[in-house]
Amino acid sequence: MKQSNSVLLIYTGGTIGMYKTNKGSLKPFDLDTLSTQIPELNTFDVDINAISIAQPIDSSNMSKEVWIQLAEIIEKEYNNYNGFVILHGSDTMAYTASALSFMLENLNKPVILTGAQLPIGVRRTDAKENIITSIEIAAKGNIPEVCVYFEYRLMRGNRCTKANAEHFEAFKSPNFVYLAEAGLDIKYSPIKYSHTHKDLKVHTNLCEDVLILKLFPSMKKEYIASVLNFSYKGIVLETFGAGNATTTGWFLKSVQSAVRNKKLILNISQCISGSVSQGLYETSSKLEELGVISGKDMTSEAALTKMMFLLGGDYSLKEIKHRLQISLRGELSN
Repeated sequence: MKQSNSVLLIYTGGTIGMYKTNKGSLKPFDLDTLSTQIPELNTFDVDINAISIAQPIDSSNMSKEVWIQLAEIIEKEYNNYNGFVILHGSDTMAYTASALSFMLENLNKPVILTGAQLPIGVRRTDAKENIITSIEIAAKGNIPEVCVYFEYRLMRGNRCTKANAEHFEAFKSPNFVYLAEAGLDIKYSPIKYSHTHKDLKVHTNLCEDVLILKLFPSMKKEYIASVLNFSYKGIVLETFGAGNATTTGWFLKSVQSAVRNKKLILNISQCISGSVSQGLYETSSKLEELGVISGKDMTSEAALTKMMFLLGGDYSLKEIKHRLQISLRGELSN
């Protein structure tokens, strides 16, 4: 068993795992050269080990199979390390962080996902700081949840979303405070955790029969009707503002038909900040009457992966509807 101040790095792929050769080309990061690329790690009083998933990928190719690999690695090594740092491409990082938050029940150690906008070896890379601070936070072991660290900010994994493809400040946590901010010191938010003494429980059954449907003006009823009544078990419905949608007859009939066929429809706002308030306006009260579930202030990433997790579990339809509306891992405000 590893001693205190030990961290396991898990490499999945992405920009943070690329380095620039002398010829200027980009090559996959060799984990054996980690301390060479980031010599500052040699000054850490931390036992750092690194492994890779079986086949590193670009994060655009992320899948539930990779999520399961990550969860199983953490389960296997859980008692050997203070915390875990997952090196991950930024494009789907919020999906992975959200999924892992539900898959890792009774988590009592930090699991921090981080990435970079520029590869290691590029003069202005953000990879070094992101990795160094993620390791420092993970080694401390005082944040018992899945997080994302990016550009001096530590965020709850199932509360963040990628909001910028060009700036180093790529992620935002629109409806929840930052867990920590790194400056001259790392300042942690005064969040009180109830550290659990229960054993880690890993869930690997995820249902892929889900989709996201984004509403827009002048939608064709044939398209909406076919999507709502296709063979999916769960639909994340991205609506306008505080959860509003068109009140045209054909749309409401399509929703009603889907709900009657025992499909779960979860209402999420298209706005990056704020919450769904079903029933606040007439345009959302109809959805409430038809049995559409309010997703409150969840991100789309959290809503989708939570639905995958619950539909993959041994829950009745009534239980799933209830659990979608309450906080399981801090993903929504009750």
